[in-house]
Amino acid sequence: MTKFMGRRQWVAGFAVPVVTLLLAGCAVNGGGARSSDDDQATLLQRAQAYWALVRSGDNVGAWKYEEASKDPKATLEEYLKRGGVAYEALEVRDVRSVEGDRAIVNVWMRYSVPILRIKRQEAVAEDEWRRIDGVWHHVLRRSVMFSKDAK
Repeated sequence: MTKFMGRRQWVAGFAVPVVTLLLAGCAVNGGGARSSDDDQATLLQRAQAYWALVRSGDNVGAWKYEEASKDPKATLEEYLKRGGVAYEALEVRDVRSVEGDRAIVNVWMRYSVPILRIKRQEAVAEDEWRRIDGVWHHVLRRSVMFSKDAK
């Protein structure tokens, strides 16, 4: 019986720290999951604020959300020259993916392009975002047809 008690105490002495470490690991991972959820919630809020500004036509306000605003070569004046799309309705739906400092957000939109006489089109766009210095910024898609680099 003494031998049995010795093994039991040894197992308890070994198992308790192991179980404690495992539980601590779960708590850290659970915290990490919550952190990821918080990160996605922050991204969604930022995307909603950005698209609300775009929808209302406040491109000056939207500029601070753009990745290009962090590039010293890019200017607000150039940013304001782009356009031609009139958004009638927008809905930031969800975060499709997050990989490091890059993310894709699904955005449903109803829009028109008056200059091309395109009216009331609907689409779900895969909107790209990039984290810069801990803050999510919208990545402006550049059209190959209209870029300065196109030949």
